[in-house]
Amino acid sequence: MKTSACETGWVGRLLAPEAGVREKLFETAPALAPPQLVGERHGVPMVVGEFWTAKQRAAHSLHEISYRACFKPQLPAYFIQRFTAPGGRVLDPFMGRGTTLLEAAFHGRVPMGNDANPLSRWLLEPRLSPPTLQQIAARLEVLPLKPAPLEREDLLVFYHPDTLSEIETLRRHFLTSMPLAPIDAWIRMVATNRLTGHSPGFFSVYTMPPNQAVSIKSQIRINARRNQIPTYRDTRRLILKKSKQLLADGAPPPLKKRPTLLTGSADQLIGLTDGCVDLVVTSPPFLNVVQYDVDNWLRSWFCGVDADSVGLWMPKKLEVWLGLMRETFRELHRVVRPGGAVAFEVGEVCKGSIPLDEPLLFTAREAGLVPEVVMIHDQEFTKTSHCWGIDNNAGGTNTHRILLLRRPD
Repeated sequence: MKTSACETGWVGRLLAPEAGVREKLFETAPALAPPQLVGERHGVPMVVGEFWTAKQRAAHSLHEISYRACFKPQLPAYFIQRFTAPGGRVLDPFMGRGTTLLEAAFHGRVPMGNDANPLSRWLLEPRLSPPTLQQIAARLEVLPLKPAPLEREDLLVFYHPDTLSEIETLRRHFLTSMPLAPIDAWIRMVATNRLTGHSPGFFSVYTMPPNQAVSIKSQIRINARRNQIPTYRDTRRLILKKSKQLLADGAPPPLKKRPTLLTGSADQLIGLTDGCVDLVVTSPPFLNVVQYDVDNWLRSWFCGVDADSVGLWMPKKLEVWLGLMRETFRELHRVVRPGGAVAFEVGEVCKGSIPLDEPLLFTAREAGLVPEVVMIHDQEFTKTSHCWGIDNNAGGTNTHRILLLRRPD
């Protein structure tokens, strides 16, 4: 294909990254496939390549908080480096565990985020300004964990009675101490992440990975199949151990401006003024794949969240999902400054038969945003596959589709 005029614009930034950026990426992934302009989709250029590393745990240690369907930190970093300057404002309206916001802080940008689930804010905020390990250890020493009658004996399928007693005591302390002091907010965040998992580093007996809590009935079957009984786990020791892992790479630079963290619907970003955002990097709720309320039921209980009242978006039909995305795009058109960018990470569903970037091109245009590029990030298989229903394991690839949009000047 001949070089077109678009290669001097946003496509050009992807084909010929800014000086120093690609060199930095190659430090951790020297085999990255260079991006190539391969064609157009409904008048929008398509670029295919390996834009960031496939390596696991190649980012800062503070990112190591599990959350269902989160993307790699390298994804937001890629766009933050190319479409913002230091001090720029970076928004994720579906922030999940806060990957985009934390990465924005590491790059000297102003984090701005929103999620319908209050768990998102509680999982992120302590990591933007973490305490020291010494402060955590001192606080754990004085936290009251005296034995008390159990309130949820049905949870004994996950926990030893003494472990469950400690968990319930922590829960009561957090729920009766709102708003939490920063040190307690950190401990709640770590404890929430340690509730269940598949290694001795978690409070529970062996179960599903921590981003997907199984039901009590399912855990009964797991225990029977594995012939296992929950053993005692020292919650203080495990919280301190995980804190040490999270802080292994140090803290992010001090924020020059306070982050904006909202809890609500992405189509009504109340609190954000018109044109206040330079860049949006996000991945919307999956279409008919992930049940966020079910996966987070135990975390919601521990943090006192009524999952039924949160109002999570979990559409099962494409037309409903597109309607929600249309309203989200309209709100992003309002809050993004003229000339600002939106990187919208989607994928394929129904066994690859529906590439979601295609209908979103029309949805974005209806909302007043201009599609500039469709990026297809294609790399060797990693354990983060199966996102969006893609059977990547069989094909040996892990594919992301990013629709890069512009707010008109």
